[in-house]
Amino acid sequence: MHSLPWKTMVMTVALLQVCFSGEVESSLSLSDKITELPGQPQVSFQQFSGYVNVDKKKQRALFYYFAEAEIDPASKPLVLWLNGGPGCSSLGVGAFSENGPFRPSGEILVRNEYSWNREANMLYLETPIGVGFSFTTDSSSYKAVDDKITGMDNLVFLQHWFVKFPQYINRDLFITGESYAGHYVPQLAELMIQFNKKEKLFNVKGIALGNPVLEFSTDFNSRAEFFWSHGLISDSTYRMFTSGCNYSRYVSEYYRGSVSSVCSIVMSQVNKETSRFVDKYDVTLDVCMSSVLSQSIVLNPKQVTERIDVCVEDETVNYLNRRDVQKALHARLVGVNRWAVCSNILDYELLNLEIPTISIVGSLVKAGFPVLVYSGDQDSVIPLTGSRTLVHGLAKGLGLNTTVPYRVWFEGKQVGGWTQVYGNILSFATIRGASHEAPFSQPERSLRLFKAFLEGRSLPEMF
Repeated sequence: MHSLPWKTMVMTVALLQVCFSGEVESSLSLSDKITELPGQPQVSFQQFSGYVNVDKKKQRALFYYFAEAEIDPASKPLVLWLNGGPGCSSLGVGAFSENGPFRPSGEILVRNEYSWNREANMLYLETPIGVGFSFTTDSSSYKAVDDKITGMDNLVFLQHWFVKFPQYINRDLFITGESYAGHYVPQLAELMIQFNKKEKLFNVKGIALGNPVLEFSTDFNSRAEFFWSHGLISDSTYRMFTSGCNYSRYVSEYYRGSVSSVCSIVMSQVNKETSRFVDKYDVTLDVCMSSVLSQSIVLNPKQVTERIDVCVEDETVNYLNRRDVQKALHARLVGVNRWAVCSNILDYELLNLEIPTISIVGSLVKAGFPVLVYSGDQDSVIPLTGSRTLVHGLAKGLGLNTTVPYRVWFEGKQVGGWTQVYGNILSFATIRGASHEAPFSQPERSLRLFKAFLEGRSLPEMF
């Protein structure tokens, strides 16, 4: 990879900055500055959004939204957030439904009191190409997209983003995300560390993964026990779902276009008992839930045709499809008529699901990078039991001793969840009462967890 042109540009912009003042934005970032989003309350922090071209020949551009920290951004770390899918939007799901500064409400935006930009400078990336406002002028780039292509594009995005924002080059950088970002985040961190061996650019300080896909079989097959233990399936169906046809086998067959008769029978019974009127991403929540939060359609393939009973008004979709909003965001629609939560034009290599990333997580821990895996405990899509098993197995394989024994942690005067830490570097935590999208359903507890992670501190064991 040739890095001289962008490096030269970064240095030039940085030198110009020094001539004026330490924290003045580059002229490149100023063109992406958001004056004000339609309907937003007045805030003191700066916002930016726009495009970073990752391939000029094919005009492949990734869209980002960046909310600087509420107070003293110069002292706060930089955090990249990635949503999953694959193919779902970090802008619509992460920024506007989970941990960003605003939530749409009718015609206006309301402040998210537990926004993660209280603790960090938050960068949301719509990736891969074809997701949200990210686009290409060559439609062949939407075909056969896989983890490798996505990882390289994300790496190039960050390199070029630092040209726009050179003041963040040496800043502590954390990479976070949820769901299929269990693939995106470790793979990107690995690429950044490899890049740093040739040329130091990324000051990576750790990764955090929420309800992540890390190892296909373990993650998916923990679903049967979760269903059974929460009373969603019968004893006999639980036995069928573990011996006759487990969930990883079903998904594997489904994406190869050859579902066996036994798997068809088992899944039919599972679907009948779990009921389409229970939200699989939060089994305690009533089913009327915004389609914005159904980000992991790939993880529930049978539900693609079951688009039932979502809330009548999807506020985020309505908001991001307003022309005045798109203008304020410096966004445009290319090749699609409407902005969508999950891409309708992206053809992702879904069998990448079966490639484990837990080994990459292990290599990051081994190299000294802190890792947090956290689980909303009401999620049946990627249940906490699978994630906990994987983290414990990884700790054992790396020879890490328990440094914080399994215990409760608190937020306010309530139990926030449970946690265990290995070797002061690998952590597992649950968020009590949280869904697959933990910062949406339990914003206060999620913010507490996020803050502790950034500071490298143990979660509070008393209130």
